[in-house]
Amino acid sequence: MKLSQLVFKSMQKNMRHYYLYFFALIFSVTLFFSFVTLQYNESIIAATKVSGTASSGFEAASYMLYFIVLFFVLYANHLFIKRRSKEIGLYQLIGMTKGLVTRLIAFENILLFIGAVSIGMVLGLLSSRLFAMILLKLLQFDAVVTMTFSKVAVVNTLMVFGVLLVIILVQMAFMVRKTTLLSLFNASKQADERVKSFSVFPMMMGAIGLGLIIYGYYRSTVLFTGQTTNLFLSMVIILATTIGGTYLVFRFSVAFLLNLFRLTKKGHLNLTDVLALTPIMHRMKGNAKSLTLITVLTAVSLAITTLSYISYYSASSSAEDEMPADYIAVDGREEPFIQALKQEGIAFEQKTFRLTSAQFDLATIFSGDVIGMFQGNTLSDALIIPLSDYHQLNSKVQLNKGEAIITGFSGFQSNIMPIEAPIDLTLLHQESEIPLRIKEVNDTAVLAWRVTAGGFIVVVEDSVFNQLQRLNSEYAIGYSTQEQTSINLTNADEETYKQVEKLYKQTGANVLFKSHEGSTVNKLSSQRSTVEYNLNLFGTTIFTTAFLGLAFLLATGSILYFKQMSEADEEAESYRILRKIGFTQDELLKGIMMKQLFNFGVPLLIGLLHSYFAVRSGWFLFGTEMTTPLLITMTLYIVMYIVFASLTISYYKKIIKQAL
Repeated sequence: MKLSQLVFKSMQKNMRHYYLYFFALIFSVTLFFSFVTLQYNESIIAATKVSGTASSGFEAASYMLYFIVLFFVLYANHLFIKRRSKEIGLYQLIGMTKGLVTRLIAFENILLFIGAVSIGMVLGLLSSRLFAMILLKLLQFDAVVTMTFSKVAVVNTLMVFGVLLVIILVQMAFMVRKTTLLSLFNASKQADERVKSFSVFPMMMGAIGLGLIIYGYYRSTVLFTGQTTNLFLSMVIILATTIGGTYLVFRFSVAFLLNLFRLTKKGHLNLTDVLALTPIMHRMKGNAKSLTLITVLTAVSLAITTLSYISYYSASSSAEDEMPADYIAVDGREEPFIQALKQEGIAFEQKTFRLTSAQFDLATIFSGDVIGMFQGNTLSDALIIPLSDYHQLNSKVQLNKGEAIITGFSGFQSNIMPIEAPIDLTLLHQESEIPLRIKEVNDTAVLAWRVTAGGFIVVVEDSVFNQLQRLNSEYAIGYSTQEQTSINLTNADEETYKQVEKLYKQTGANVLFKSHEGSTVNKLSSQRSTVEYNLNLFGTTIFTTAFLGLAFLLATGSILYFKQMSEADEEAESYRILRKIGFTQDELLKGIMMKQLFNFGVPLLIGLLHSYFAVRSGWFLFGTEMTTPLLITMTLYIVMYIVFASLTISYYKKIIKQAL
């Protein structure tokens, strides 16, 4: 028989094993090719021109996708070879040399890769249009999406999977040549390591694992509170303790707790215990590494996706914080703009805020941990506005003599450097000191972020404001911007906003600062243009991270699914014996469902906890709302894991039916 005939007969006979591996290859090619094709879609290129980071984001995501595909395919290949280990051993037993067996498997994989890459690129081409429509929807960009065939994407895909094929062939050749005949026959049983007894050591290691995770969670909660002096070192410690603790929990804690539960039964184990607890406990030593890896990958992908979604979800509210009015002008530059609005008959509301400034000592309102971040330089400028101007936003606020409020204090500042009222604040001005009692701290945005430079605003009595303004005039010091005009359109439609946007730029009302020579010009953006910029920037980010998160999720879920299928095949003989002695299919399924609840539920639960504390530690750096984006992304991950668990149970049900 020729080698080619042997290859086709072997593939036909092993179709039950091949379809899983073939699916893994097609899935990987489809994801990769569709993502690379997106980068060369004309509609996507036109939509992402607004954001200069789009191309670099796609490129970085492509490298991350390389890793996901490599990890997924190599692991799937490992499981595939493990399931065929006896067959490879038989080939050698009947006299085939290791070189001939290697060539046989190599030809099989080359044919599989050719078929998978061909099918995957067709599916990727079709799915790329769907992904392009989703991305344009996120960017709120109206365009007709055409199906784009990119030769560059084809070449990149062929190169990546060609290199991957070479790596897999080297991996298999090394395995066949370096392993003994006996080890090939026993390869499918290597993960089933029996635990003979339990001692104090696993209990101690399990407790250490839990302690490491708890410590990592604690360090994450204080990461941005000013208590951390070395941010990079703290992040490394958090990663090391949570990952190391997760491994110890899987390696020691789970089996130890299940053994304690078994001891409470005093030997009276029911069928559910036998089918669920015992296999989990005995396989945990071999599965600890893979479960730890799956848990960490789930947590990382979920955290990154959530943080990106927080940025996208907060695009509008972040723009409102940056630009608290439709249009903002400073120091009288609004006059031509207002005249143009009146000439066009466009209705609007106008609010004017007078500004001055004074210095204050940061040490009087912030804790010692926060002050350490400023390295001894604790004097800072505070923007001051009078109460009468603030009444345009909130007329109910009243101040007694010597009282003030802090407003516009939100975002990462309020989380990293919180201010708790009431608190004393002394304004410093040359030889003068003005003591104030801060009665309230709120997040109401009054001035443009470019005007405040991200700082808060102090609202004082008009008499105090006038005093500071007079002192600044006498000493010829103070803040450069003296007045801000906020303009909000009333009952305006989309066309009106487009018209006003042009007037805003044409009249020069958007100029924040202009040097005397005219060489340096700093400009403001309208609130709507800021929202559009945020949506474009964060829309591309959420798409790429969600795409990678989907790839991670499908990869980890599929690995768990493949792993359970392999275990189901190994345990088929046990199910046959149980069926022969009288146990029903429903009785067997109860134990299997409990087993899958652990195999899928525990990695997911720990991954959700890891991601929650990771997101909670610094979500405020990305947006203004955490709860809703976090719940939405977590729900999606839970649903996908439920789908994979259901598929696994269905496969077990099929194995049980075939047992008799």
